[in-house]
Amino acid sequence: MNRLERTRWVLAAGLACVATLTGTAQAGVVAHFDFSGPMAETPQDMPPLFASEMPVAFKDMLARLRAAREDNNVVAVILDVENAALGTAQLEELRQAVRKFQAVDKPVYVHADSLSTGTYALATSASHISLTPTGDLWLTGLHGEAPYLRGMLDKLGVVPDFLQCGDFKSAGEIFMRTGPSESAEKMENWLFDGIYEGIVAMIAEGRGLSADKVKAAIDGGPYSAEDALKAGLIEAVEHRQDFIARLKSKYGADVKFQRDYGERDLASEMPSDPFTMFSKIFEMLTETPKHGNKPAIAIVYVEGAIETGEAQFSPFGGSSGAFSTTIRKALDKAGEDDNVKAVVLRVDSPGGSALASEIILDAVRRVQKKKPVIVSMGNVAGSGGYYVACSGEMIFADATTITASIGVIGGKMVTTGGWNKLGINWHSYQRGKMAGMMSSEAPWSDAERAKMTQYMNTIYGVFKSHVTEFRGKKLTKPIDEMAGGRVFTGSQALALGLIDKIGGLSDAVKYASEKANVSDFELRVLPEQPNIFKMLFGLEDEGHAQSSVATGLFSTGSPLLSEILPVVKTLDPQRAAALMTAFKRLQLVNDEKVIMMMPSEWVVR
Repeated sequence: MNRLERTRWVLAAGLACVATLTGTAQAGVVAHFDFSGPMAETPQDMPPLFASEMPVAFKDMLARLRAAREDNNVVAVILDVENAALGTAQLEELRQAVRKFQAVDKPVYVHADSLSTGTYALATSASHISLTPTGDLWLTGLHGEAPYLRGMLDKLGVVPDFLQCGDFKSAGEIFMRTGPSESAEKMENWLFDGIYEGIVAMIAEGRGLSADKVKAAIDGGPYSAEDALKAGLIEAVEHRQDFIARLKSKYGADVKFQRDYGERDLASEMPSDPFTMFSKIFEMLTETPKHGNKPAIAIVYVEGAIETGEAQFSPFGGSSGAFSTTIRKALDKAGEDDNVKAVVLRVDSPGGSALASEIILDAVRRVQKKKPVIVSMGNVAGSGGYYVACSGEMIFADATTITASIGVIGGKMVTTGGWNKLGINWHSYQRGKMAGMMSSEAPWSDAERAKMTQYMNTIYGVFKSHVTEFRGKKLTKPIDEMAGGRVFTGSQALALGLIDKIGGLSDAVKYASEKANVSDFELRVLPEQPNIFKMLFGLEDEGHAQSSVATGLFSTGSPLLSEILPVVKTLDPQRAAALMTAFKRLQLVNDEKVIMMMPSEWVVR
């Protein structure tokens, strides 16, 4: 693609609606789907201006797979899963969507150079798996680790001072300790047991093996491609060219391999005449999206850390985080729109601000007075993520979704020792007994600690009361035996009555449509993406508040991290990402004082 064509594509991609979900397949089509990279929960109408391609939305991928199943021209499917970066719940639902091709007698093929435990679990949903000669299958199980920063803080002369409600509410331990407490380690072990059993079950189902045989295969890994074939873990060892030739032999030399089936070719739709093209661009940029009178099911996304305020969207990339004002407005809009017959709240969040969580929950309850609200949990819906979800009249989660974590933490960093090491001294003045409560000068006094504990217990009590109010008799244990920060998989949460059904986003949408008694409907994503033209020229009708960027010693933009992170990213990018998440959590505590957050960020290999 030359520069002009690339420019046209980028401009068209920035203007277009979510990709058309019906393929342009001709007779004898092999549909190709690329699962490479992370799959975004919240769809984006436009890519970042300098990105090479449109971000893949999870909802749209499910719809494209469904379109291929229903397309009579599609005779087979190829999946590229080698570089997939999916959460376990996304992996689980994609597997279920792929398995449905069996019902319409359409084979699904996976060919790869290398597969890991997670990508192999996804690949086992296919009819046929092949690896390149001398390729490998790293079927070795799950390895997880979490960072603990107390040693670094001690070296810097910084004292963390955190409180938690519940023995299992361990989100602050990454700052307070050099390793997990006994309770935290116990909880993390039952979580890993649940996730591991879920992965084993996926592979067992896909390969027609018992769970014991799958575990034995995992313990015997890794495998060369040839050894994987001998072990019955794959069907063939072949080069890519031989794989394609085999499919052509089976389906005919004129079979068409349609790459990225169901995606819209935006560049080809742009007029070739420059004046016509820019006229069309202006028209599309300034046009306000209009919806007809067709019944709709709205999907409202709560994705990322939950924070107060409004999201700030950018033409250089989407907003990061779940902002209470933005989501509240989206829910209000869904509630007021008579064409929206039901709402699916899609939650993929580790939690965050207690205040923001309450604002979102209140908005959900207001919608529920008018129409059904069904909850679909993604990879994670814990702490504040569970808080906003708990009122849903039907809560769906995948078996490996991470959820619950009912509890709160609060804390601060005492940085005086760090400043002293730099030769900088601070002298403070105070009027009011509690005025310095959140100062970084000194740890809490006994009176301050008691006040903070009282405040946190109040919020914790509200959290527990919401759960008991909305879940009621569905709970199988007293709330205090499930709260205290305990985290569960979706399967474990189902047994406790914290959720209602094992199922994914598609199941939640189906249930919502049945509850609303509509069969012919459109899916409407809220909040809608902002108009790119108005954004570029500062003409948005409702401005988006700039997220505050802290500049403290441990903020994500601090000079300290700017020195450390380049080295860490080079040596160990996965651990660097976990470290950034940890500091994002610290920044959130600094901004919000009391937060509802999941335990430490894991690096899972």
